[in-house]
Amino acid sequence: MIELRPAHTGELALLWALRTRAVAAACAGHYSAAVLTAWLDAPAPDSLQCLLAQGGGLVAEEAGQVLGYAVLDAGAEVDAVFVEPAQHGRGIGGLLLGAVEDAARAAGCKRLFLSASLNAVPFYRRAGFVAVREEMYPHRSGVEIPSVFMEKLLG
Repeated sequence: MIELRPAHTGELALLWALRTRAVAAACAGHYSAAVLTAWLDAPAPDSLQCLLAQGGGLVAEEAGQVLGYAVLDAGAEVDAVFVEPAQHGRGIGGLLLGAVEDAARAAGCKRLFLSASLNAVPFYRRAGFVAVREEMYPHRSGVEIPSVFMEKLLG
């Protein structure tokens, strides 16, 4: 049975490694090798540690194994939804995103927004997000990552 729990700052390295595997597996067909290499080689941002410390992260796990995680910042931005590649197709991403939406509603947010990687756009559309614009996301590694800015109104 998949359970959700708060993410802890002490598992930042574990979560970042999961993110790196997820990006490598899901984004390879959507981005150039140069962009993907810079993206994958980037260390975790300091902001992620802060978001986890503030209670903005959720982890999905089963039998003690981390299957995925999601992060929501206080400004109603979905900062991350990543699932272990071997676990894709089990509904884990949707479970995490639904919990993030519930947390945002409970905090009084009226809308969520995010910058979706090209491969993730269909996932977010299925969850009710609407594409607002295509953009070049300025990644801290120095590359610009083609993405889609999306939002969802919370009813």
